[in-house]
Amino acid sequence: MPLGKLYLIPNIIADGTQHVVITAQVRNELPHIAHFLAEDIRTARRYLSSLKIYETIEALHFEVLNKDTDPRALEQLFAPLRQGHDLGVLSESGCPGVADPGALAVKYAHEQGIVVVPLVGPSSLLLALMASGLNGQRFAFQGYLPIDAAAQTKALKEFEKESKQKNQTQMFIETPYRNNSLFQAMLKNLNPDTLLCVAVEVTGTSESIRTLPVRHWKKVSVEWPKAPAVFLFLAI
Repeated sequence: MPLGKLYLIPNIIADGTQHVVITAQVRNELPHIAHFLAEDIRTARRYLSSLKIYETIEALHFEVLNKDTDPRALEQLFAPLRQGHDLGVLSESGCPGVADPGALAVKYAHEQGIVVVPLVGPSSLLLALMASGLNGQRFAFQGYLPIDAAAQTKALKEFEKESKQKNQTQMFIETPYRNNSLFQAMLKNLNPDTLLCVAVEVTGTSESIRTLPVRHWKKVSVEWPKAPAVFLFLAI
C-alpha cells in the first residue's frame, strides 16, 4: 500500500479572515484529508468548520502535536499515513513548520521518505518583512528575546551588531501582553539610526505596519495592543 502524503495546512492569522487569506489551493486539497495533527484540537475543529468544506467535522480525526510532543510519539501519530491516508498538519496561526511545532512532523516525514506538501497561506513573518522596507535578501528570525532585562539587553546589542556587520534584518515575536515592554527595550538599547519596524495584527482589520528610525520612534506616543506582533530592525 502506498504511503499517504503529509500536507502542511496554513491557518488564519487574524480572526474572521479565512474568506480572504485562505487560498483556493487549500480549499481544493482539504476535502480528501480526514486525519489531522493540531496544536489544539478544539480550535482546529472550529477553523475547519469555518471553511464550510466538510459535511460534518465529526467525521474527521485529530491528534495533538505541540511543543510538548515527544518525538517518540510520532510513529503512532503517523499511523494513518502508513495506512494510505493523507495527513494534515494544522498550525494555530499562519504556516505550519515556521516558528511552529509542525516542524517536528516535517522532519520525521523526511526521515521516513514521506512526501511533504506545503500549501500556500499567510505568514506574519514574511508579510511583515515584505512590508517593512528592510533588507529582504538577508534576514534572520530570532524567535523570542529573553525576558530577563539584562539578558534581553545583551541579546539586542549582539543582534544589532550582527545586523550591521551583515546588513541583515533581525526579526522577533513576543507574547502580546509584552509588546510594549519589548518595544520600550528596543528604544532604550538600539542605536538612534537603527530602522525599527513594528507589524501588529497582520492581515486583520486593525493591521498596523510602520518603520521608523529609533530616534523618530522615541518622539511618537504609542501604546501597542495586546495582539500578535512582529518586530524587525536593521542597523544602519
